Formats: sequence, C-alpha cells, structure tokens
Amino acid sequence: MKIHSKLTKVATTLAVALLSSPALANDILSRLSVPKGYELSYFAKDVENARQMAVGKDGTVYVGSRKAGKVHALIDNNRDGVADKKILVAEGLNMPSGIALKDGDLYVAEVERIVRFKQIAKNLKAPVKEVVFDDLPDKRHHGWKYLTVSPEGELIIPVGVACNICAEDPKFGRIFSLNLETKKLSTIAKGVRNSVGFDYHPVTGKLWFSDNGRDMMGDDIPPCEINRVDEIGQHFGFPYVHGGSVLDPEFGEGKSVTDYAMPALALQAHVAPLGIHFYRGEQFPKAMKHQLFVAEHGSWNRSKKVGYRVMRANVQDGQIRGYEPFLTGFMENETTYGRPAAIAELDDGSLLVSDDYANAIYRISYNNK
Repeated sequence: MKIHSKLTKVATTLAVALLSSPALANDILSRLSVPKGYELSYFAKDVENARQMAVGKDGTVYVGSRKAGKVHALIDNNRDGVADKKILVAEGLNMPSGIALKDGDLYVAEVERIVRFKQIAKNLKAPVKEVVFDDLPDKRHHGWKYLTVSPEGELIIPVGVACNICAEDPKFGRIFSLNLETKKLSTIAKGVRNSVGFDYHPVTGKLWFSDNGRDMMGDDIPPCEINRVDEIGQHFGFPYVHGGSVLDPEFGEGKSVTDYAMPALALQAHVAPLGIHFYRGEQFPKAMKHQLFVAEHGSWNRSKKVGYRVMRANVQDGQIRGYEPFLTGFMENETTYGRPAAIAELDDGSLLVSDDYANAIYRISYNNK
C-alpha cells in the first residue's frame, strides 16, 4: 500500500509538472481568442524562448531569445503561413533578445555589445559574426534589449536600469541612437526604466516605446507606460516620477510630475508591455491601418496576475483614443499558458506574435469572407 501510494503521488506530481510545462503548451492555440473575422494559427512551434522578430525581404523570419541565448531563422518556403524550416543562426550569446535587419545585415543586441551577421540571407549555412559596437554596460539586470532602425538609418538601442529603483545614471535608463558609421551614441530619451519595445509611427515618424514600471509599490501602482518621443532627449520621469502621476517614495521628494514627459497612455500596473507595432498592411480592415498593437507580457509580482495578452491601442491624430484586448487567453484562473513578447508583420499583412513561454510564434490573419 505504501509503495502504491508513493507511486500514485509521483505520478500525480509528474502529471501536474507536464501539464504546466511550457514545452508541452502545444494545446495553447485552442485557448486563445481573436476578434470575429480574424484567424489564429501557428507560424512556428518549438522556437525556444522566442522574443523579438525581424522579417527579411525574402520572407525569412529571424527570432531572438533571452534565456536561450540563441537566434533562429524560420523559412516558409511555400508561403502558406507556416514555417517549414528552422535554422540555428547563432547560440551561446548573452541574452540576444533584440534583433533588427538593415541593408541585408542582421544586427543582434547582446547585453554589452551589438553584433552583426552580414548579408544573412546569403550566408545562413555559415553565418559569420562580427562585433559592431562593444561599449554598452554589462549589467544583466534589465540588460536584454530590443532593436530597430531609425528613418535616418541609425540603430536604436535601449539600456534598462540595473535595478528596480535607483539613482539616475547617464549610462542607464536611456534609449540611444547608434550611428553605424561613426559609432557615435546619442541619447533619444531619458528617464526610461526598461523599454523592450518600440516602433516609429508610419506617418509622423515619431518614436513610440513601451516602458515597464517599477516594482514593490503594491498591486496597483505605478502604471506601466506607452510613450511618444516628441523631442530628442525628453525625460520620461524615472526614477522621480512614474506613469506621469506617481512620485517615487525614495527619489520623488521635491519633484513635480509636470517637469517630465507625460505618457501617451498609462497602463495598469505590472502588465509589462514589451513589443509594440504599428500596423502597416492591407489585409486587416482599413480601420486597423496604423493602429498600435501592444504585447503585454504579464505580471510576476502581483497578488492577482494581469497582462498576458495583446492589446490594440486606437491611435488617432497622434493620441490614443482607446485601448482594448485583441489576442487573449494566455492566462486563465491564475494559470499561465503563454506570454506574448513581440509583434512583427509579414508582407501579406498578417501579424506574428512571439511567445517566449510556450516557445511558439502565432500568425494572425483576417478572413473578410
């Protein structure tokens, strides 16, 4: 009886572990929901710790990771919306979450440096890594990054603060612009706690970015943020003011919320907005053109979980007029099934959403029939 009891207990424990394992989250698609008219499918499974994506001119989707230390290339040969081949581009990298393509070169952000794989599409079988810039802080706390290329051709690089809350430091809490020719680093935005997502508005050319609010102030403050850079070098408040409304209990004394840039949208505390993307395609309804999609990665230190969804911000005339769920079902009854991390767009106008918990990339298409 004792042996039987022990075996039953082991089996039960194993079953619970298996059901909660991200590696076995292949049933997650049936849990997810999109609005009427949209269809959800897998673009790729088993992409370890999938984070930021970059889409090449030939349709190849490159994917960074954070914990896995890998970069993959996903190829959809027959263009049916499902990747048929996965190629390991690099491994053993230091939290290579952020990636970007420029002139056929693949740029990858490690914690302390930027590396490049020249003409990656032509060299997938034997990619060669070279260091482009190695003068970034080596702190791993909020050290993983997101990348994009500015309209002027510079590489946009965030450096999160190496703390939950700490004194302002000109090396941290910034979004920088790197001139790839001169290697000069310029400040785009200050007072940014930890941005792991940004995009340029397709019409105005202004940079919008997400920012994760500080922890350990309770369940409901301070807000996370969606911000818009109206002037180069604007200060967005950290560590003095959070979400445009909350003075920090340690660093906010003598400060005023009016001295800092207000967020374009103050989000619920701890939803952890990561990748953001302005829709540019023609497949979705016309009303979706230039709407902002936000991947809320989800809370980790809140008594009741929030986030774990992709939201749509209704952007009109440079202002956010509404904010509503678009892709949901990643979390139910405090159980996590997935965590959306980043968003990319294929040339057919469908959207890709990476999930670094379920190790998957989803494709959202629109069926107007």
